[in-house]
Amino acid sequence: MTGAAGTPLAVIGAGSWGTALAIQFARAGHPVRLWGRDPAQQAAMARDRRNARHLPDAPFPPGLDAVATLEAALDGARDVLVAVPSHALREMLGALAPRLAPEVRLAWATKGFELATGLLPHQVAREVLGTGRPMAVLSGPTFAREVGSGLPTAMTVASPDEGFAAALAQSLSAGSFRAYTSGDIVGVEVGGAVKNVLAVGAGLADGLGFGANTRVALITRGLVEMTRLGVALGARRETFMGLAGLGDVVLTCTDDQSRNRRFGLLLAAGRSVEAALAEVGQVVEGYLAARAVRAVAQREGIEMPICDGIYRLLYEGLPAREVVKALLSRPIKAEFSE
Repeated sequence: MTGAAGTPLAVIGAGSWGTALAIQFARAGHPVRLWGRDPAQQAAMARDRRNARHLPDAPFPPGLDAVATLEAALDGARDVLVAVPSHALREMLGALAPRLAPEVRLAWATKGFELATGLLPHQVAREVLGTGRPMAVLSGPTFAREVGSGLPTAMTVASPDEGFAAALAQSLSAGSFRAYTSGDIVGVEVGGAVKNVLAVGAGLADGLGFGANTRVALITRGLVEMTRLGVALGARRETFMGLAGLGDVVLTCTDDQSRNRRFGLLLAAGRSVEAALAEVGQVVEGYLAARAVRAVAQREGIEMPICDGIYRLLYEGLPAREVVKALLSRPIKAEFSE
C-alpha cells in the first residue's frame, strides 16, 4: 500500500482498531504515522511507544510514530487509512478533503451505515471526496487486541480497484496476518454493519440464559437477514459466506472481546441502555447500527425480524423475552424462502 520504499502511511484514528492496524503495517515493514484527536493521548503514545488507553500490551514496532497533528500524519503520505466510528466518518473525511493530494489513495476500517442518510461508508466517501481516487475498506473477523499481539489473523480488503486491493492486502500480510481481497465493497460493508446488531442480540440471548440452541439460531438466521439486505443493495451472495460475512458474525456473536456482545450481556444483567453504553466505555457500533439497519431495511422493503426485534428492544423498550417470543411465533415457512 505504501508504494515506494520508505513512503509513509497515515493512519487517522488512534482507537484500538486504528492502533492495531498501524502496528500491523509497521510490523510488515512500512513507516506509519498514527494520529488521533486527543493531544494528551498522542503525547503519551509518542513518549511511551504504546497506546496505554486501548492496547497497553502492544508496544509500537520500529517505524510507527504517534504524531501531534493531522498535517504531520499526512505529510508525504501516498496512502491514508481512516479508522473512526461510522458516525464520525463524514466529518473526518471533510477534514481530510482539502488536505489530500489527487494521487493519495484512501482506505477505511469503518463499519456501519451512516445514520442520517443510510449510506454505506464508500458512498459517504464518494459524496465527500468524489470518485477520482482509489478507495478500499478493511473488514472481517478481527479483534484489535489479538492483531496488536500478533496472533494469527485473516481479514478482507475490498475495493472496486483490484490493484489497490491487492497492494493493500500485500502491505498488511506479514508474519501470522493474512489479508484476502474482494471486489464486493457493498457486501463487505453490509456485513460489517449488520454483524454488530446481531452481536448485541447474541449477548442478550446468552445473558438471559437462552442457551446454545438460541445462539446458533440467531447467528444462522441473522446471516440470512444480512445476505437478504446485502443482495438487495447490490452485493454478491457469496461474500456473506466468507470472512466479512459468516466469519465476522461468528466472531462478534461468540466472544466477549466484542463490545457489542458485552453491551448485550450488560442489558441482560439489568443495566439500562445508557448505563450499559457507559460501562462498555468505547463506541458500541451496534447500538446506532440497529437504527440505521432498520431504516435501510424499511427503505428497501427487506424483512429483517431479528434486527427489527433488537431495534425495538433498544429504542422502544420491548423486553428481551418478548423479542424472542415474537420471533418464535412467526408464521412457519420454508427455511430458504425469499
